[in-house]
Amino acid sequence: MKQRLTLIVLFFTFFLQAQTEKKETDKVLPKANKEFDAKNYAAAEAQYRISNSKGISGATPAYNLGNAIYKQNHPSEAKFAYAKALEKAKTKEEKHKAFHNLGNVFMQEKQYSKAVESYKNALRNNPADEETRYNYALAKEYLKNNPEDPEKDKKDDQQDEKNKDKNKGDEEQKEDKEKGKDEEKKQQPKEGDKQKDENGQPKSQPSGISKESVQNLLDAVNNEEKKVQEKVNAQKIKAKPTPTEKDW
Repeated sequence: MKQRLTLIVLFFTFFLQAQTEKKETDKVLPKANKEFDAKNYAAAEAQYRISNSKGISGATPAYNLGNAIYKQNHPSEAKFAYAKALEKAKTKEEKHKAFHNLGNVFMQEKQYSKAVESYKNALRNNPADEETRYNYALAKEYLKNNPEDPEKDKKDDQQDEKNKDKNKGDEEQKEDKEKGKDEEKKQQPKEGDKQKDENGQPKSQPSGISKESVQNLLDAVNNEEKKVQEKVNAQKIKAKPTPTEKDW
């Protein structure tokens, strides 16, 4: 048997893409990139989902979302984000990066034929990239030493389709949820921005407790204070003075 490689050295392209479409400003994407740079990948993922749901920044949010998910050690889930980026990609550079990282995911899943095809597509969009060329050669070597079963490939494709449909539903739910949180934050009144009544005075905010319950609490507190005061007065009459201890 020909010599088999024992170590995979994959080069990843984790360079974040900038916004390419400027018809409408995407204020969420820069925040997401900032979280990614700070290695807050979960927070970055949430922001990228919001940006992706807005649909005004092209392939950028989907590609960066894939990187954020991959950094959290979920390559199989990142795969669908990269595939989404390919659907939206308009430039060769966007396609090259998405195909490159997609190939890396297939290598981790030991789907070497798909990895070879992904790297090949990446090179078609950027033939000068040496890292992609290295990964392409590595994938071909692994495929040669680990022949794949066509039936297994077919099952993998079917499973990928099922996972894609499921992931699509999960993605939409997550994006809607994160978008809802973002909208909720915008609608919340800021400090010093409280509602005022007709006289210009700040309105009291509802506490969630009924007026009757508040009155009962006040009555209970007053009764307790009265009992304590009576007890103190009785002690003053009956008890002899005793030295007090210091409070620590």
